Amino acid sequence: MVSVPATYGALLLGGFLASALSGIVTVQSFVYFKLYPTDLPWRKAIVAVIWALDSVHTALVCASIWIYLIQNFGDTSKINDIPNPVAMTIALTAILTFIVHCFFAHRIHKLSHCDWRITAPLLVFAFLRLCSASVTTAEMIHLKTFTEFKREFRWVFTLGLALSSLVDVLIAVFLCHSLRANRKASSSMDYVINSVILYTLENNSLTSAATVVSMICWLVMPTNLIFMGLHFVISKLYANSLLATLNARKQLRQERAQRGLSAELPLAFPGLAPSNRFHSNHHNSSRVDPIGTKLEINVEKTVEYEVDVDIVTSHSPSPSTISPKASCHPSEAISQMV
Repeated sequence: MVSVPATYGALLLGGFLASALSGIVTVQSFVYFKLYPTDLPWRKAIVAVIWALDSVHTALVCASIWIYLIQNFGDTSKINDIPNPVAMTIALTAILTFIVHCFFAHRIHKLSHCDWRITAPLLVFAFLRLCSASVTTAEMIHLKTFTEFKREFRWVFTLGLALSSLVDVLIAVFLCHSLRANRKASSSMDYVINSVILYTLENNSLTSAATVVSMICWLVMPTNLIFMGLHFVISKLYANSLLATLNARKQLRQERAQRGLSAELPLAFPGLAPSNRFHSNHHNSSRVDPIGTKLEINVEKTVEYEVDVDIVTSHSPSPSTISPKASCHPSEAISQMV
């Protein structure tokens, strides 16, 4: 006997939540283009692709719910069928996930001094997750029913979810470790780095938790569609995590600027005891301290440049003008995060 709440109800609730999160993706995309009109072209392209894929994914979710609830209304035997839109949502989720994983892997690559020993495993696992989802989509379209798919390719879908969770955990660990390792070299950036670490933990823990819960429901409750309702939401969480990371830069810059302005101006008074730094006389303000003291004021000015690898390589006339390793410096990567 088919459980309506655990099948049709799970799909409907998952579709509602996915549509709501898709609206947030659209809002965040418009906010990004409004806040960062002069941002790097490749970042704008990523945001545009993320928004387009998310819109297509939402349309497929709505089409899936229409088929289950309207087209097959009253026919509970059709709940075992896999409509093509349902299968295609899995592939789109994997593509969105792959783009987000590559984005964070790029950040880790810069923070780790371009250490491919750290970045390569992330990219390999992310690509394997994409391949697993592609096979899942192809076999679902070919086999047509959940019963046949679970009998022959259950492990493929499980592997894809497990790899997605693994990459999320590795990204959070490597990114937080790299940021903490570079915090000592720039004490003025401590607050900003701590904020970036917090954002990283929050975003990756949310996406990883949703993926793990969906995988558990797929393994423990194979007779219902709760796992599919949760899977509708996963791509939205990944899209929002990337957009939230990009849009948070303006707030981090403002907080960093406020902390920089509130910092004490470095002053040096050689030969003057701390208790006699200033000599005040309200009768004659122009009177000078009788103790001959040389006053030195040191003003430090820090100028930061945001350098992108693509721009450097496309505009540099010769390799000798700019060192290739300059783009891998962690301070540049941190400055690009804010």
